[in-house]
Amino acid sequence: MVRPLEVRPLARFRIWLRYQDGTEGEVDLSHLAGKGVFSVWEREGVFAQVKLGPHGQIEWPGDLDLCPDALYLTLTGKRPEDIFTGPDRISSDA
Repeated sequence: MVRPLEVRPLARFRIWLRYQDGTEGEVDLSHLAGKGVFSVWEREGVFAQVKLGPHGQIEWPGDLDLCPDALYLTLTGKRPEDIFTGPDRISSDA
């Protein structure tokens, strides 16, 4: 999977991401804000503390993180089968 290289917080619970393949853009996370564990984002300055974790996860203080693969799919509009390969996938060249 393509790993994220950079993340920046934006206004209204959005983040900007850049991935290894050059894909970059904004992802709107406002639908999560205020719900369950994401209610912490409503505290002053917490959302702005977003950073890349040691395994490429998008994370905030308090052990809150989001999967970079899911965010990549959201950003690109691709489906999992468009980018994930595995032993059960047969190449069209076979």
